[in-house]
Amino acid sequence: MQQGNTAPSLQSSQREDIAALDRAAEALGNILLGKQDQIVLALACLLARGHLLIEDLPGLGKTMLAQSIARVLDLEFRRIQFTSDLLPADIVGVSVFRKSRGEFEFQPGPVFSQLLLADEVNRATPKAQSALLEAMEENQVSVDGSTRPLPTPFFVVATQNPADQVGTFPLPESQLDRFLMRLELGYPDPASEREIITGHDRRQLLESAEPVLGPADVLELQATASRVHLSEAIVDYIQALVRQTRESAEIEIGLSPRGAQALASAARAHALLRRHPGVFPDDVQAVFAAVAGHRLKAAGASGRRNPADICRHVLDTVAIP
Repeated sequence: MQQGNTAPSLQSSQREDIAALDRAAEALGNILLGKQDQIVLALACLLARGHLLIEDLPGLGKTMLAQSIARVLDLEFRRIQFTSDLLPADIVGVSVFRKSRGEFEFQPGPVFSQLLLADEVNRATPKAQSALLEAMEENQVSVDGSTRPLPTPFFVVATQNPADQVGTFPLPESQLDRFLMRLELGYPDPASEREIITGHDRRQLLESAEPVLGPADVLELQATASRVHLSEAIVDYIQALVRQTRESAEIEIGLSPRGAQALASAARAHALLRRHPGVFPDDVQAVFAAVAGHRLKAAGASGRRNPADICRHVLDTVAIP
């Protein structure tokens, strides 16, 4: 299949930024061993202007991944530990009356950051979750009748423990859809785990990591990613995948138009990271499970309960252009 070129062609500064992205991915890989695929997907999520949900057991590097991305991209980092007593004001901020001036002053909450880690988001009540998800959707918050824009870039990395753990409030499908991608980190491979046990402390490696890009570079790369060429054949492929999720007897809820748009955006960002001249089928396949897995619901009679199995079934069913 013939691919067009990235449009418009990359300038020298943009090529340098993409080369710096390679160094950023390498630096992240030195901290989170054996997780290169997840690192690339997390960076693709950021470049596609999306938000990331990481679901896995405690101790597998969810928080470390978020902190490491903020470090190597020099993004302002804030963290919210979600608990059952967390209030919306603890997220977005609150107006405080200053008696000396006789007026209210807004004290911004941690959501006013460039990379926000929403740790264990499913331990908070739905009301607190909604305050964060509204900010993610609108890129702004409304407090006391005033609308306040959030910083740019604005990237939320939310973590959650498996829903069967005690004290969790699972995110409903409508709120899961606000996340461009959902990832699982999983256990490290034996070689990586051995290096973790015997090698340098990962926290020390994080603290010693140097930024390789800045916020302005990230914004420029986001704009570049949105212009990566999407050929008619690739659009046909994306539509065929989406149609399969809606027509398959094994899937009760398929991808919405917003899900299809998310798939295209993520594939463009992945193509940029891989320095492809346009989106290839490989780019679509690489991001498909992360983009579609949390948006699909298996039919009751389906033997495929795992989102990864459902996504693999869809990819295996649809012909590659």
